[in-house]
Amino acid sequence: MQLVLDENLPFTEEFFADQAELIRLPGSAITPEQLQSADGLLVRSVTRVDAELLAATPVRFVGTATIGVDHIDQASLQQAGIEFASAPGCNADSVVDYVLSSLLWLAQEEGFALADLTLGIVGVGQVGGRLAKRLQAYGCRLLLNDPPREEQGDQGFLPLEQVLEQADLVCLHLPLTRRGPFATQKLLGEKELRLLQGKRLLNAGRGDVIDQTSLKKLLAEGLQLTLLLDVFAGEPELDRALLGWCHQATPHIAGYSLEGKSRGTQAVYQAWCRHLGLQPEKNLDHFLPPPPVSELQLNPGWSAEEACRRAALLVYDPRADAARLRLALQDLAPAEAYQQLRKNYPLRREFSSLKIRGATPEQARALQALGFNLIQ
Repeated sequence: MQLVLDENLPFTEEFFADQAELIRLPGSAITPEQLQSADGLLVRSVTRVDAELLAATPVRFVGTATIGVDHIDQASLQQAGIEFASAPGCNADSVVDYVLSSLLWLAQEEGFALADLTLGIVGVGQVGGRLAKRLQAYGCRLLLNDPPREEQGDQGFLPLEQVLEQADLVCLHLPLTRRGPFATQKLLGEKELRLLQGKRLLNAGRGDVIDQTSLKKLLAEGLQLTLLLDVFAGEPELDRALLGWCHQATPHIAGYSLEGKSRGTQAVYQAWCRHLGLQPEKNLDHFLPPPPVSELQLNPGWSAEEACRRAALLVYDPRADAARLRLALQDLAPAEAYQQLRKNYPLRREFSSLKIRGATPEQARALQALGFNLIQ
């Protein structure tokens, strides 16, 4: 039994080594020739899996350790009788942590309180839904847009234009869909982007949901927009001109916490076991190391938001990722910088890994709302 897998998937040895021979390869360079003896293929979002890749190979199982599946041609897999599994929700908490850390440092920099903003969330699925839950518990006013969920009968959603017009800050958490009534490709075109004058836009979903050509045109014409982008159209290529307009730019790493990446491996391990008719016996809790910083003692004089900001940035500060990207672009081509930073990403943990002591009641309410654990 042979498994070909992306070399950047964590804990593959621990989960799979006793079940198959493991062939680790760069995810962006997997070819049909390398799959000639493979029973299964495990990938991330950098590998396009379609009929061309799998034709004339013995692969009978494909797993992607990601939430998104736009890199997988599921129709061709189904036609070929190849079993497919993804990892919905695996890194959702990691992306939410990324967003909250970004918003908390931005609030300090721009002099606003996070709870005083009206926040728009476009795409209220695994990530957007969890973000909305935390922000609502924190006390933010939310404007939500998700037409597919609205069509299914869910309540509380608004038209996209209303969200863009009324929100102070908009977060995009959309999958990339190119066809159908709810296609998201270039959902934010020139008309929609003009509604964001003087506002803030964070995209940690898919780069192609924004029309980057229109965005650059409007910025050059004087559109005032604070941009925080983790994703870009045309990845791994990055548009240097657009990067220059960004207040924060990171190389598609919002979901790159150790927990987020590892849950993806665990999800495809469980699916692989089902494919083989086996009972999964291993759990991620067996393999996660202790966090680099495990506890924080609070100052009772800090405001609730200051306590949240210090805790968030202690666990994860996105400005470090932005600085690494800027530094890499001084010496490398954008695509090479993007790939190297993702391949050599440093250890990062989630908010839930930090235990917090000494919180006042007000601090405790805010910290728990944002996903932190309190201890006496």
